[in-house]
Amino acid sequence: MPAAIRSVALPPLADPGLSEADYSKLASVLNSRLGIKLPSAKRGMLEMRMRARMRELGYADHDAYCRHLFYQGGLAAEMQHLVDAVTTNKTDFFREPEHFTALRELLVPSLLASRRAEHKPCLKIWSAAASIGAEAYTIAMVLEDMLRAQPGFRYAVLGTDVSTRVLEQAIEAIYSTELIMPIPAVMKDRYLMHPLYRSQNPVVRIVPELRRNVSFAPLNLMDASYPFDRDVDIVFLRNVLIYFEREDQEAVIRRLMGHLRPGGYIVLGHSEAAIGSTMGLNQVFPAIFQKV
Repeated sequence: MPAAIRSVALPPLADPGLSEADYSKLASVLNSRLGIKLPSAKRGMLEMRMRARMRELGYADHDAYCRHLFYQGGLAAEMQHLVDAVTTNKTDFFREPEHFTALRELLVPSLLASRRAEHKPCLKIWSAAASIGAEAYTIAMVLEDMLRAQPGFRYAVLGTDVSTRVLEQAIEAIYSTELIMPIPAVMKDRYLMHPLYRSQNPVVRIVPELRRNVSFAPLNLMDASYPFDRDVDIVFLRNVLIYFEREDQEAVIRRLMGHLRPGGYIVLGHSEAAIGSTMGLNQVFPAIFQKV
């Protein structure tokens, strides 16, 4: 009598990742939504960043998740999660430090001189790709130090970003001790709070005196208009335009320039300075341009 053939449970097939067709659809949707270019070399990055959300929803592979997005009506509800997955949030305190030297020694003195007739003018600074808030709080530290020496003005810093996930951390204002390493020692003493038991919880928080002058809000730079003040003194837009198509780069700069008061400044990343130079802006410092 022949031996019975037993059934053997086979292990599930490994997730093959995003198909070329699904990646092309995602790249097109996200480019339209964010202006960000997603060449084929970015496919592995997007696959990796999508996995946490897939697990949360119970999808076993990228194919099933993409069916949910494109054929089962899930794209609208998932869009913010895709935005969070695709946006690059590289940021540091005092990144490109010469810009903060220029803020202290050139931009703020020039702005205050032009507004000397006002009683305690309020300088409005906008960090337009704020990520987790490191740039916005760096600006606040510099201005707060200046205010200590020259108490004749006020300031307000706005940080915006398309990713709501990073804005949550920016509002919380809690950072690892590794991330705050570039902050000068005297500013660490003034503007950072440590937990009671440092060895058990190696994080710090920005002091309330700074946090009350810094606010955050979501914003997609690809939107046709921005719902913010049009008398901003300085806009920081650094290291984000490099991900945009040229036409979108120029459109974003034009929209932001519309929010600057006459004589205000826009600060770009050093790798983006050529963009400002070709738009007829008045360059006053490497990668810093003035509205005239």
